[in-house]
Amino acid sequence: MTASAAPRLWLARHARPIVDQGICYGRLDVAADPAASRAAAHALVRARPAPWAAIRHSPLQRCELLAQDLQALQPDWASKSDTRLAELDFGNWEGRAWSGIARDDIDAWTADFCDHRPGQGESLSQMLARVNAAWQDARQCALQHGTDVLWITHAGVIRCVHWLMGHGAERQPLSHEWTAPAPAYGAWTVMPLTAEPSK
Repeated sequence: MTASAAPRLWLARHARPIVDQGICYGRLDVAADPAASRAAAHALVRARPAPWAAIRHSPLQRCELLAQDLQALQPDWASKSDTRLAELDFGNWEGRAWSGIARDDIDAWTADFCDHRPGQGESLSQMLARVNAAWQDARQCALQHGTDVLWITHAGVIRCVHWLMGHGAERQPLSHEWTAPAPAYGAWTVMPLTAEPSK
């Protein structure tokens, strides 16, 4: 990136987790496939030869592994853990098969999508607030240093950033509006950091 280019936020998703298909694992601290994580790290290094203003990662081990793999390749790419980048906490749904969660409980969540706490865990409104705070910090850091910021995080956090950039922090999503695509495991997307989220 040249000195005149606008700073951006890179949103990298952890590598494929080691967990059975159909399991709810938002805040569940499952590991990632080590080979896939190393491959993702190599791809990120190839895509981004320049230094970062900051690197932050979710404290969950599937993201921490990718942060460690990156630093093994680029020793100056030290990352700091940031709890605001963790996936949604599904409370007592964590580790359960989605098919085993009562339909009434799923319906209650989708009916009050932003404020309901699935599994008595965390509401989407709470998650959006913490991601927005982290986004504001990333923006300030990027503008101060004049270069990009990297987050190593989860699909839910990346969807939060998409929502905040498109709708702002005041507008609450309905379940049918939560449709922004997330990168594949070990892939990333890039968002501008120069503008405030939409109002």
